[in-house]
Amino acid sequence: MPRLPAPDYPADVKARLAADAQEVIARYPDSRSALLPLLHLVQAEDGYVTRTGIRFCAEQLDLTTAEVTAVSTFYSMYRRKPSGDYQVGVCTNTLCAVMGGDAIFEELQEHLGVGNDETTEDGTITLEHIECNAACDFAPVVMVNWEFFDNQTPRSARQLVDDLRAGRTVEPTRGAPLCSFKETARILAGFPDGRSGAVGATGGAGPASLVGLRLARGETPPGHADHVVAPRATADGPSGEPASGRPGEAAPPTHPSSHDAPQQTSAADPDRPAGPASEEGE
Repeated sequence: MPRLPAPDYPADVKARLAADAQEVIARYPDSRSALLPLLHLVQAEDGYVTRTGIRFCAEQLDLTTAEVTAVSTFYSMYRRKPSGDYQVGVCTNTLCAVMGGDAIFEELQEHLGVGNDETTEDGTITLEHIECNAACDFAPVVMVNWEFFDNQTPRSARQLVDDLRAGRTVEPTRGAPLCSFKETARILAGFPDGRSGAVGATGGAGPASLVGLRLARGETPPGHADHVVAPRATADGPSGEPASGRPGEAAPPTHPSSHDAPQQTSAADPDRPAGPASEEGE
């Protein structure tokens, strides 16, 4: 049997959400472009994207519920079932995994008594493994409601979730102070974070992220006075080769810097003409 239409929001809730929705829709020349923030808006109301929330978004944007459902199920940031006040995500992509992310995830599953994408009985924590969050310099990384907790260990991650369940204040490594999942969803919908000092609490890049910038500028990394990588535009050698890596030295003519060396391609090497190989494996 087909499912019955989703119930509507109570009149007062729908009126309040409709006013917020119109504020969001007005930001876009095409109303359909407002779908992603509207999904965050209904998630801020219900804690996840309900059938009622999907119906609301469809009505506001003159879309079908099938179109809204297709989008809401594509992005992992939209929850499909009730979840906890704190979404604890453990990065288990390659670098975080080998640095300890897998061990952290296994520790939290055992400690909390939940599996992936499951919520603790008290409704506080939803645990899941997540994809890369572009914080590889600080691996392994745990995120709580999309705020960073860098350089974690199984022990520190266990203490983190214990503090969250006990209602103790925890501070992200960088960025704004932590708030609930519903509050986070409303911010992602495009509404200002009204908490005192939250907007100004953002953090800059950490030391690990800045090492690459210093190397690109040709600066000497701290603690490595005998080694420097010259900028690409610098030619220290007598014949114009990039620096070898040590101050005052030129790269040997037969050993140029890899990122500036001419490559032996089919166009540059007459001994390796372009075209299909004559025999398998050549």
